[in-house]
Formats: sequence, structure tokens, C-alpha cells
Amino acid sequence: MNAKPETLDAKYITLAHGNGGRLMRELIELVFAPHLANSLLDVQADAVPLPTPDGEIMFTTDGFTVKPLEFPGGDIGSLAVHGTVNDLAVAGATPLYFSLNAFIEEGLEVAQLERVIASLGRAAKAAGVRIAAGDTKVVPRGEGGGLYLATTGVGVRDKKIRLGMDRITNGDVILVSGPVGDHGIAVMLAREEFGMRGDLQSDCASVLPLTQALLPFPGLRFMRDPTRGGLAMIAHEIRRATGFGIYMDENAIPVREAVASVCEMLGYDPLYLACEGRVVAVVALDQAPAALAAWRALPMGRDAAVIGKVDKTKRFVVMQTALGGERMLDELEDDPLPRIC
Repeated sequence: MNAKPETLDAKYITLAHGNGGRLMRELIELVFAPHLANSLLDVQADAVPLPTPDGEIMFTTDGFTVKPLEFPGGDIGSLAVHGTVNDLAVAGATPLYFSLNAFIEEGLEVAQLERVIASLGRAAKAAGVRIAAGDTKVVPRGEGGGLYLATTGVGVRDKKIRLGMDRITNGDVILVSGPVGDHGIAVMLAREEFGMRGDLQSDCASVLPLTQALLPFPGLRFMRDPTRGGLAMIAHEIRRATGFGIYMDENAIPVREAVASVCEMLGYDPLYLACEGRVVAVVALDQAPAALAAWRALPMGRDAAVIGKVDKTKRFVVMQTALGGERMLDELEDDPLPRIC
């Protein structure tokens, strides 16, 4: 009987690694399973039971196509975990279980795949989530972006928690947990498409500490993580859902100097760029100072700020500019940075 190999006997992924046979089994056992030891993943089962505490079961699903696969501050593996965790967290849920689907392009270096999956495993363990199911497919060379990941997340929310745009009222205050645009610019710089380099780090992280800090506030109306479309698109979503205008103060919105500089040179607006470790929250006016203090007491929320308000006297998303004037923020039409998350 042949001894079980300890490492994958291949340098590059081939189509055979997705055909359901020995090579696919070895790929899962030798690359995925060792780094997902804290999971419920059973490669022999098609479905598993998910024990849950009392509460509402919350589901989310997402796909990740970021280019490059590895960037300052993260990679597609940690991004997949944090992105899914964050979608559950801003809904008021505690993330518990994930499914993971990997779409691998023929020719991807096994060493890079293993780095990404190891990173994914570390992020999942740190976030307290367990991978419960998964699937792997390999597509022919030239038909993929190296690696795409798709996830489904399951979490539990206390039945007493009620969050939603329908709870937003006139005069509510809008907060953001930290500087915006970091992820978008960090990934763009990693591509070196414009001959530019920098040491800016993506904000890719679990926002669970931020969301849990606000859940005790009865005046918490709504939370959202500003991913694709950024802060501006969340403002437009609120406007459409409530019929109220949104008024924001440009001077109050935290933007790192490096992000602002790159945006100025290339014509980007940081308000439309993706974040992967920030939260936008809408809170009742009388509880906004305490909510802001709760965020600023956390390491990842020390730059949190009140950036605007819900204003029924406005019909649009309006920005008070740094010079004291006003401008309307349009809805995003073209994707300024595709494959950013």
C-alpha cells in the first residue's frame, strides 16, 4: 500500500485537479484540509447538520474575484472570510458557519493557492467561524483569473435585534468607523497599472467588534459595510429606501492622505471606493455621541467619525464641500476599479 503523501505532488494546478478523482481528493486533503482544521468540513459528505443556539438564522452569500490575488494587507482568502463575516455582522448576527467554493484556473501555482487557503483558514479561526461544506472546480487555462472564491455564510441573530432602512427617521446621524478608500487604493497600487507603488495597506478585516459594540444601543437603526460603490452608494441606498435626503460633511469624512493623493492624481473619488473593514451606521441623534465613543474605544474604530445626517428637507445625496459649498453625489455608473473584491 502506498503511503499517503504529505504534500501535493504538483507544482501547478491542472484540469485533473477538478475532475473528482484522486488528484482532486489530494488537492482537498493536502491543501485545503490542513489549513481548515477548525472546520466541520467532511469531504465524504454532501450535507452536514449545523447546530445553532437560540435565535434567528441569518444567511449571506458572496463571490470574490480580486486582482491581484495577494495585496498589501490581505489576499483573496482573508477577503472571502472577512467579506462574508462582515455581511452577517452588519445585519446584527454572529457568524458561525461557512461554505467555500473554489474555482481554480489551470496553471495556478500550488504554492500560491496554499498561501491563500492558509490565510483563509487563519482568518476563519480568528473570526470564530467554521467551514462546514465546500466544492472545488478547475477551469481551463485562460478561462479564469487564477482563483475565484464563493462563500455562503450562516449566523445567528438575537430575535430582539431589529435593524433595517425602514427604521431610519429624519434627523438620524450617520457614522463611519474609519478612513474610507484604503482597500480600493491598496489593491490598485498592487496592480502597478499606472506605474505607481505605495505601502498603503488594505483595511480588510472582520468588523464584528464594531458591530457588536453598537448592538446594545436601542437607537441603532441600520449598519452596512461600504464595499463596492463605497460610502456614496450606501447613502443613495438609504435615500431610495426612505425618501429622505442625505447630507454629509466632506471635512468630517476620514480619508488617509495617501488615498487622497492617489485619488487626486488619477481622478478617483474615495467616497466611491470599496472598503473591506469599515462600517457605516445610522443612529438616533441622542445616542450618536455614545455610539461614536464606543467605536473610538476600539483599536479599529479610533478614527470613527460622525459624517452626516438624514435630512427630509433634502431630495438628494448632498455633500458640504471643504470650501463650504454644496455638491450632489451622483449614483455610481461605471466601476472605477473592477475586480477590487
